Amino acid sequence: MESYKQFLVVLPLALALGFVAVAFALAWVLHFREGLGWDGGAAEFNWHPLLMVIGFIFLQGVAIVVYRLPWTWRCSKQMMKLIHAGLNILAFILAVISVVAVFDFHNAKNIPNMYSLHSWIGLATVILYPAQIVMGIAVYLIPATPVYVRAALMPVHIYSGLFIFTSVIATALMGITEKLIFSLKSPAYKESPPEAVLVNLLGLLIAAFGGLILWIATRPSWKRPREEITQGVSNNSSSPEGVKVGTAMTSRTEHESSLETRRRNGKAEESG
Repeated sequence: MESYKQFLVVLPLALALGFVAVAFALAWVLHFREGLGWDGGAAEFNWHPLLMVIGFIFLQGVAIVVYRLPWTWRCSKQMMKLIHAGLNILAFILAVISVVAVFDFHNAKNIPNMYSLHSWIGLATVILYPAQIVMGIAVYLIPATPVYVRAALMPVHIYSGLFIFTSVIATALMGITEKLIFSLKSPAYKESPPEAVLVNLLGLLIAAFGGLILWIATRPSWKRPREEITQGVSNNSSSPEGVKVGTAMTSRTEHESSLETRRRNGKAEESG
């Protein structure tokens, strides 16, 4: 892996921001709101922002970058696929619970559903997310899927995953702002009371976490090597540095083999 030291800075920073964002969301609903419950009241609504931050943001972000962890490259690709799918399924379950909580709250309080841009984009992501999961399982976890089909759909799978994650970040920022505007009356949101400051910081943490996850996921040099390369590295070393060296040695071997093939082809043409 190129820039391995940079990766060791960016990844822990992203995870730290995610953990702090979850802590801020929990502090918000427990300290400034009515806590957590399931009675149709405000305490039930509070599950919505908390589970969205835990599931749709943090767990989905981890699922996106799980392939890029060098110390997992010794694991089989199938195992990493199962972990990737499992994290996404867990994130979706938490998202569904959070959506049920907000609909129960709205219905109990006679508040209209699905009237804001936040709710429109949010519902779209909740619908697209399971479609992405089903496509991933059908195409990449079922061995019978032809290789050419997997290769053709891989750019779509990657793009749609990043698009959904980015949409979730945008929806969360809209949602927490909307909640503050509706909830803070005296003092008002514009007067920057402590709750507003805390939630604004939560928004910054969510945005920063999302940005770092996208950075990790889009760096070509941090991409998981092909399966045959990772197997060779697994046999030669058990350290991340060994992964780097082993990958370089494998690439060099492939290059030398290619040059040897070209020389042989040239000799065959000359003799012919």
